[in-house]
Amino acid sequence: MQRFHEFRGTPLIACALLVTLVAMPLNIAESAQRDATQIVRDAVNHWRGLSSDGVMTMVIHRPDWERSMTMRAWTKGDDRTLVRVLEPRKDRGNGTLTDEDSMWTYSPKVNRVIKIPSSMMGQSWMGSDFSNKDVARMDDIIDQYDHSILSVEEVDGVTVYEIQSIPHEDAAVVWGREVLRISEDHVVLTHKFYDQDDELVKVLTSLEIGEMGGRVIAQRQRMGKVDTPDEWTEIQVVSVDYEVELKDSLFTLSNLRNPRD
Repeated sequence: MQRFHEFRGTPLIACALLVTLVAMPLNIAESAQRDATQIVRDAVNHWRGLSSDGVMTMVIHRPDWERSMTMRAWTKGDDRTLVRVLEPRKDRGNGTLTDEDSMWTYSPKVNRVIKIPSSMMGQSWMGSDFSNKDVARMDDIIDQYDHSILSVEEVDGVTVYEIQSIPHEDAAVVWGREVLRISEDHVVLTHKFYDQDDELVKVLTSLEIGEMGGRVIAQRQRMGKVDTPDEWTEIQVVSVDYEVELKDSLFTLSNLRNPRD
């Protein structure tokens, strides 16, 4: 009888242990997904801040020519951005305004404000390798994607997370998935974009990282398409201030056309 009780007790203990082991991966997976989403959210918030005012240069490189321009950019909250070209002189005043899900461009040469339709959000921004979508809503990757941690590694004493971001079925995006490498100090080291056939299309790489505006940021980044390695666009941050007071009137169509702020 003693042995019979031991035999009967063992499956009960085993079943309880099995339930625990089955439940643990689910809890870990849920926790990891929440952590992955927070890592992406922190990276976006770190780059934009509550508000920012910065100057940057953009170099568009092609095998037979190269073009450079200097721009000033303002951001406020998650959804308002204004970018205005300062140099070269012939492009001065060209601007882009985004407010929530809408985007407009302005050219002094034709003195027209043009709204960018959703069908053109994947098109080139100012002739660069960045798309209108890249500039318009960085936080879309938070709201319209599911995130998971693929790997965690130490690089030069810094923890780096590799995160896969898969868009929701109803998300208005062209990518099949995106993969980001984000350091523990919220800097995006690489950002890879895959199409619906899971082919790598383009990569954003941080080439220089340093302190600016009171925080560590990617000071120089390069965007390039995989099938045209000799073509790329680099953006270098010249200066930036975070958490600055910006009037709402800065982010208006009137100010896009006739700068006052």
